[in-house]
Amino acid sequence: MTANVCFAVQCPANLGSEMQREVITSRDNARLVNARKVRDGRVRDSIFVEGRRLAGEAVRSGVAIEECLIAESFADRELIDAAAARCEVSVVADRLFASVADTDTPQGIVLIARRPVNTPDDVAARVASAAAPVVVFLKEANNPANLGAIFRTAEAAGVAGVIVSSGSADAYSPKALRGAMGANLRLPIVEGVAFDEALAWAREKGLLPTATMAGASASYVDLDWQRPRMLVLGSEAHGLSDEELAAVDETVSIPLANDVESLNLGVAAGILMFEARRQCGICAE
Repeated sequence: MTANVCFAVQCPANLGSEMQREVITSRDNARLVNARKVRDGRVRDSIFVEGRRLAGEAVRSGVAIEECLIAESFADRELIDAAAARCEVSVVADRLFASVADTDTPQGIVLIARRPVNTPDDVAARVASAAAPVVVFLKEANNPANLGAIFRTAEAAGVAGVIVSSGSADAYSPKALRGAMGANLRLPIVEGVAFDEALAWAREKGLLPTATMAGASASYVDLDWQRPRMLVLGSEAHGLSDEELAAVDETVSIPLANDVESLNLGVAAGILMFEARRQCGICAE
């Protein structure tokens, strides 16, 4: 096994120039082992943030950053400075960095951060001031990229937050973070809430549980979206069961042309959220 060694390297930014600084050269280094565990979802309390844009979003957000790993050749001085002000920065040999990265073409920076923890009450507190008084509930949304896209759309539409059921994909997995473009670091996301618990909570907070259903008599444009609602959406594969549809207070349809049976979950969610935004008088520019 190759040990870590120190080289005289031109270290980026405030790491110090022309100084003796350790460069991680062993695949089995404890920091790299931990980063891979976080990347693979084996450390529940930490999340894996990769790439310049997401790392920048994480640094600017209130998320607690535990560690930063940069490749030897990474040269974004401003981002390294910002990360170094929040956590320890470790330099990884270029040839090893790909063994940590989750992407095929890594950009040379990874942050390990604390998983954001939000409660349903954190979301409820935002309803009155949200651009659209809507909370989204996702029942067993299993595609992490789709999940991330919904978070991004939810932030853009100005809804209060998103609640994700148990049995869904990890809301903070690397794929979900990339799909969200960092929106899940800013928008309150609540994980692991059962369907019945979500409905009971919504009614307690004055939110009307509303779901889409093919064949529902009311179109989504006919609903009063200025009334606070919890928008309930089922999984990509199975949607909501008949029992779950019967449990919500209102159902609406999205009329489709050309005998198309259904829409992608993220597309349907976006249509509904932006209708709520439109009705609330805050139209996208």
